[in-house]
Amino acid sequence: MTDILETLPTFEPGWVWLCGAGPGDPGLLTLHAYHALQSCDHLVYDALVDERCLALVKPGAELEYAGKRGGKPSALQADISARLVELARAGKRVLRLKGGDPFVFGRGGEEALTLVEQDIPFRVIPGISAGLGGLAYAGIPLTHREVNTAVTFITGHSLAGRVPDDIDWQALASGAPVLVFYMGMKHLAQISQQLREAGRPSHEPVAIVCNATLPSMQVLETNLADCAADVARAGLEPPAIIVVGDVVRLRAGLDWLGALGGKQLTSEPLG
Repeated sequence: MTDILETLPTFEPGWVWLCGAGPGDPGLLTLHAYHALQSCDHLVYDALVDERCLALVKPGAELEYAGKRGGKPSALQADISARLVELARAGKRVLRLKGGDPFVFGRGGEEALTLVEQDIPFRVIPGISAGLGGLAYAGIPLTHREVNTAVTFITGHSLAGRVPDDIDWQALASGAPVLVFYMGMKHLAQISQQLREAGRPSHEPVAIVCNATLPSMQVLETNLADCAADVARAGLEPPAIIVVGDVVRLRAGLDWLGALGGKQLTSEPLG
């Protein structure tokens, strides 16, 4: 392990590393992410970064919260980007730590472009996105040869806090058998209605995965017609990943975390 870490890139003063922390479980951090945590002088982190990941930062490093949560007071993106520039110009080794992957609905591209404009050197460290890791922990494969050969990732939350108005629902409904929505809980009823009006069947399986990969993870299996009412009835809260498609049915045989707790897995035919 030590030999591997010694071959990783040196975190130089005045640099910003944009890093994905994964969906929550600290075991899903990459070696690059761990190395960055052990090397940085100043850590700017998001709301969805687990405290156990923050505990890995080297002693003496400064931690600064810059999280964004819907409906709550949040730092402005322009201010966060400007802060990264300010810290780098002060000669700090700046680690910008984001939940999931910084380039998957994480605004990492916006921050990186600001660094480019201000001539600040940077590195991007990918992380496991919740749409992959979270569903895997829930026992739902993104692809399965008997179900789908395509997956579409969609944000359910625009900059203005609404469902993005540039979604072509007809194309979305017919374009991929499996749809994965990020940040869509608040607008789940509208998303469900739009998909059904565009041709997706009301009985199509849906799963909502809350607090993905964490000990508090909850998974609700439902269908497209009932999903919004079922979420309200269950009292589920964001953060959550929503997956629509027949791959949800495979959870009956692939819920490996449930099996650790004694759940009996069954292989359900897909035909």
